[in-house]
Amino acid sequence: MFEFKEFRIKQDKCAMKVGTDGVLLGAWTPIDNQPSTILDIGAGTGLLALMMAQRTNAEQIDAVEIDDNAHPQAVENFEESPWADRLFCYHASLEDFANEMDLEYDLIISNPPFYSEDYLTESKSRDQARFQSSMPFDLLIEAVEYFLSPSGVFSVIVPYKEEDTIIRLAAEFEIYPFKVTRVKGHQDAPIKRSLLAFSRQRIDKIPLDDLIIEIERHQYTDRYKFLTKDFYLEK
Repeated sequence: MFEFKEFRIKQDKCAMKVGTDGVLLGAWTPIDNQPSTILDIGAGTGLLALMMAQRTNAEQIDAVEIDDNAHPQAVENFEESPWADRLFCYHASLEDFANEMDLEYDLIISNPPFYSEDYLTESKSRDQARFQSSMPFDLLIEAVEYFLSPSGVFSVIVPYKEEDTIIRLAAEFEIYPFKVTRVKGHQDAPIKRSLLAFSRQRIDKIPLDDLIIEIERHQYTDRYKFLTKDFYLEK
């Protein structure tokens, strides 16, 4: 069980537990367009959808999750939250969901599973399973293009080394970044993640900044604490 200020996450059945990536994305995602419809692609525990329910007044927050174990856990977390009437999780692949649904969303958010050498284990079968369950960026972007409303926002976190790839793929669908934050564990660490927000409007100069999580082990930077203050019980 992971306790946040306004909701809790059960995660004993989910392979992908609550982590810094998801919390960062949920707290960082721009909501200036005041979304009334939101889609969480690859819901896992339901963390991102719940964070969006807390941060926005969106009337409809949908999530899609293919995993047989994660889906019922996300549903349970939704039902036990203060926003159960606004949250719904579909048990489907992204392809099937896109084929069945004909909706537009003002905000699409995703912490997509990714597979890289950083995540190799000693179990070949587990590595293979992770690879097969990964969501190719081209499929993700194609779905975003299909579902995103004209003034909608797509927000995602990816490994820094994949930043250029996903920006290039998005541009092929005329979806462009308007906010980029690069994340480092501490001052002297290499950049590890990229937080990216996209829209259908192309801008000439993209605001770019860095976010450092820790000053030293378990001593968090003021910016990180400010960004996540509405969620963590204490930081």
